[in-house]
Order: sequence, then C-alpha cells, then structure tokens
Amino acid sequence: MMIFYGYCSKFRSTKFTAFKTTAYVLCNFSRSRSMSQSTSIPRKLERVRDHGYDNYMDVEKKTRKVLKFQDLILTQINQTIPVSRLDVSARRLGFKQHEAGAFVLKFPHVFEIYEHPVQRILYCRLTRKAHLQIEQEKQAVIAQIPDAVTRLRKLLMMSNNGRLRLEHIRIARSEFGLPDDFEYSVVLKYPQFFRLFDAKETRNKYIEIVERDPNLTVCAIEKARERVYREKGSDAEDIRFSFIVNFPPGFKIGKYYRIAVWKWQRLPYWSPYEDVSEYDMRSIEAQKRMEKRAVATIHEMLCLTVEKKISLERIAHFRLAMDLPKKLKDFLLQHQGIFYISTRGNHGKLHTIFLREAYRRGELIEPNDVYLARRTLAELVLLSPRKAKLNRELVGYRRERVGYDMESFRPDKLDDYGAGDRGNVRDVLDSDVGSDSESDFSDDSNRSVDETFEEEDVNITK
Repeated sequence: MMIFYGYCSKFRSTKFTAFKTTAYVLCNFSRSRSMSQSTSIPRKLERVRDHGYDNYMDVEKKTRKVLKFQDLILTQINQTIPVSRLDVSARRLGFKQHEAGAFVLKFPHVFEIYEHPVQRILYCRLTRKAHLQIEQEKQAVIAQIPDAVTRLRKLLMMSNNGRLRLEHIRIARSEFGLPDDFEYSVVLKYPQFFRLFDAKETRNKYIEIVERDPNLTVCAIEKARERVYREKGSDAEDIRFSFIVNFPPGFKIGKYYRIAVWKWQRLPYWSPYEDVSEYDMRSIEAQKRMEKRAVATIHEMLCLTVEKKISLERIAHFRLAMDLPKKLKDFLLQHQGIFYISTRGNHGKLHTIFLREAYRRGELIEPNDVYLARRTLAELVLLSPRKAKLNRELVGYRRERVGYDMESFRPDKLDDYGAGDRGNVRDVLDSDVGSDSESDFSDDSNRSVDETFEEEDVNITK
C-alpha cells in the first residue's frame, strides 16, 4: 500500500488528495487489525488482585512487626525491657512516638506486661506461648538442615559461574530455611559441597559450589510434569515445556491471548541448571528461549523456598548471577497465571512473589515444619485480646478457689469430722487438686464434685 502510494505523483491534486485520504485510512485499519490479531503475550499487563494472597500478606505484615519486637526483647538482659524504655527503643524499628505501647497491648498472647515484685516497675516480656513458638521454629530449622544444604547447592548451581555473594544469601536466609549461623553450621560444616572465599576485585565474600551434581539438576516443574503425565496420560508433546497456569479471579482472557499462551507453553527453553554461556543469543528464537528460561529460574527459586514465596527485592539480588531481566515486576506481570505479586506491606513498597500452584485458599498445599511453626506465630497474633483477658480471670479465680478450699480443710478443722468421714474429705481434696491441675484422669467417685465446680466456673464467668 505504501509502495503504491509512492509512485502516484502524476495524479491530479484533487484525485491525489482523495487517494491520500483513502490510503491513510486503509493503512491505519490494516495496522490496527494486525495489532488486534497479535498472538504474543503483551509486554505490559495490569495486575489483577487476588484477595486470598493479599489477606495472607495482611497477617504477614503484623507478624513482621511482632518479630522485630521479639528480637528487641530477646537482646535485652533477662529478656525483659522496662515499659518506660519501650517507646525509645522502638523508634529504631520504625515506630512513631507512643505507638509501641499500644502495639504491644494489641497482642497479649505474644507480649506480657507485668510489675516487678521488688522494683515495682512495669516490664515487658514474651509470653510462654511465644517462647514455645520460638523454640518450635528453632528446632524445625535445625532438623531440616540436610534439606537446606540441598537447597543451597541447587541455588548455587543455577548461577552462571556457580557462586553467589554471601551477603545476598544472608539477607534471604529466612526464605530458604537457613539458620542464622549458616556460614558456620552449613557452609563451613560441609566443605565437600561449598567453598567460602574472598574476591580480590570487590573484596566481598562468595560461596562457591565445589562440584555440580547431575542428580540435582532436575527442576520441580519437571517432576510435576512427570506426575501429571502419569496420572492423566496426556500427550507428552503437549506438556513437555508447559507450566501450571492458574489465572486469578477476574483476569480477562481473550481469544488471541489464549492462543499466545498456548504457543508460549509449547516453546522449548534451556534448563536453569544448564550452562548457556556458549550459545548464540542474537536470534529472536534464542531470546524467546532465554525469557522462558528466566520464568523457569524464578519458578525453581520459589520452589526452593520454605513458604514458596519471596520478595521481589530478594530476587533482584540474584538478577545478574542468573541472567534475569532488568524490569522484573513487568516481566512477572506477563505471567500472572504462574506468579502473583502482592503489594501489601510497607505502604506498597514491598512486593512479595507467590507461586500460585503451591497455594490453595491462602494455605500452602504441602506444608513443612518450619512453615507450620511460623503459622503458629500468626495464630497467636490473630487471637483476640478478650480471650487472653478471660483466661487470666479464670486462672485467678481457680487459684482463689483452691486457697479457700485449703483454708477450710486445715488440720485443726478436721477434728470436727468423724473418723469415717476423713476419707471422704481426702477424696474431696484430691478431686479439687486434680481438677485445678486440669488432669485427664479422674475417678468415678469424684465426677460429681468436678461437675459442681465446673457449673460454678460457668456461672462466675457469665
């Protein structure tokens, strides 16, 4: 059309003007039609919210602040801090003035305020449930150190030269389930797998893989494809290079977008563990393969995490070492059926990447011990403060009741009972102590006494 228009200078001006207008309309129509029929995934897509993941991050936002307070209290002498110093110390954590005290009172199942018996000063400490949760998570992390070693080996094998900065791994140690002292308990403890050295150019510490294990080069998505192929018996050619896609609710899928996803699913790519340094990347086909390889790399990185989620800033630390694209957010928005980006937390500045196939209704499909221990803290955060107040009132009432019963059954008052009745008094005392200690074992003769006390407890609480 444009070539034909270039050789029309001999036409008269009136006819030439009419032809120019017609040619302009036809050209614009052909361009718009070709763009509407494009079968490639758009470069820029708007993010569609999924409230299941956003609600998960709302709880995570509260838990993250609670963890900061826990670290502050655990670093103090005797793991307690005066309430008068709480406001000043919390400003280093990003809290405003007079905000720390109100925040602590919101979570009575995690923090406890008590009066010192000698100094008569209010102190803040962690509750017994919070200490048990910390110990549970600590034991879970120690128990899965062999799995953490495997995860770290696979992470190093995905890099270009088999090495990563120690500082970048230290920042993301919680996501990968590594202990705080992983430099000694993981890296230096297994010299047959890792080597720690200082770079002469940058003077930074690096962790390097000693030897690549071919048995660890199988990605998690490849195992999922094999499992689907065995269960459903699908054509091997259809799922050979495909990913599990689950679009969020409300995501508009047009006809041509569906065709683009169908073509992208069948596009071959190089494995994240494969060395591509010697390949020619100048062709369009090679660039498309590298883009899909980046999707596979992020997918594998999320599979190596404990909770199948990681912040976008953590992924950006490994961008150069793993050949990831520059604009990671826009790149991940092209594949909203595989990943979900949540902006909840830190006033929208924090971006958390979820692996959609690993979650169902806001819960991890295959939970592990570390995940369950961290969810225990989330449950303590979500417990109502009224329930904690009610539990304390019941405990105080039971203690007063036991003291009253022990006072009424003093040895000097036992003389009023006959010799045959003293056995019954001893049974009553035993039933009271057993019910107050919440024992699961009780005799049939003491059931009436326990039921009487339970009815009195219910009436008092009402």
